[in-house]
Amino acid sequence: MHQHRSAGRTAGRLGAAVTVCFALLPVVGCSAGSGAAADAPDTAASAAAPANAKDGGGTGTQSPSPTGPAEPAALAKAQVHIADGQTVGVGMPISVTFSTPVRAADRKAVESWLRVQTSSGTPGAWSWVKDQNLRDGQRVDFRPKSTYWQPGTKVTLHLGSHAVRQFTVGRSLIASVDVDAHMMTVRADGRTTRIPVTAGRPGLDTWNGTMVVMDKAPKVHMDSRTVGLGDAYNGDYFWAVHLTTSGTYVHQNQRADTEAGRHNVTHGCVGLATDGTARKFYEQVRAGDVVTVTGGKKDIVATGNGYGDWNLTWEQWLQHSAAGETATA
Repeated sequence: MHQHRSAGRTAGRLGAAVTVCFALLPVVGCSAGSGAAADAPDTAASAAAPANAKDGGGTGTQSPSPTGPAEPAALAKAQVHIADGQTVGVGMPISVTFSTPVRAADRKAVESWLRVQTSSGTPGAWSWVKDQNLRDGQRVDFRPKSTYWQPGTKVTLHLGSHAVRQFTVGRSLIASVDVDAHMMTVRADGRTTRIPVTAGRPGLDTWNGTMVVMDKAPKVHMDSRTVGLGDAYNGDYFWAVHLTTSGTYVHQNQRADTEAGRHNVTHGCVGLATDGTARKFYEQVRAGDVVTVTGGKKDIVATGNGYGDWNLTWEQWLQHSAAGETATA
């Protein structure tokens, strides 16, 4: 894996600059690069949308006022990683970040003012996540109780009285990487596709567990010198699908032309062949799609290293929630 060296993390998420992957001994990491990630929303601008923002039908949507505690001041500068009107994959949690940590005593009030409404009425819960680049109390995520969202679900988030965010859950795409078998199985649109891959070599193993596509970019620059590995590599890698803050990607790798399906030779990323395989996968996926990795010797990816929310059971998720399970109808 590698260590993340990028600055800020409204910063470091879907609305950030493209990150650059590189290697470091136990983890896969990244640093800020040039260019913008594909389909990345402008989080700062969209988070500042007025409370009566128009929905797709052109009608105003007013934020509800919960009974109980007064609206916390922290919500005035809260930011969301999903753009208004965006379509996301079934694994995308709602992630809200704050400029300063929210005190434990105020977290229940924050959760009660972050109102989630869904067309499916699925129950869910907020849970406080220790983001890799933020302090404790600066990030809270919402995920449904069921494993992933139902495809087609319409979701509305009220950021207290300050903004409304609406998005849609698209079709389901689940990509499962078997490190030992050197194979990725992609299930989407009722079809199953098997793709030979090469994953992290011994000592630079790929994270195990469930990850969610954060963003993607047609090109990222990777430089091993930034993490003290000398001149192991330094160049552009194409069709990069971003999975963790620490820098795990599924991307085109020339060594996959001979090693995919046979050996694991990467510095922690998942490599795909240059014969069009990598580009096809890149064009198929969107932010919020799910990638699970099994079979390697690496630990389960941390909840706050990207969107590792699904690596917790529902009971574990609720342990970090101040308000507990909530309805979304």
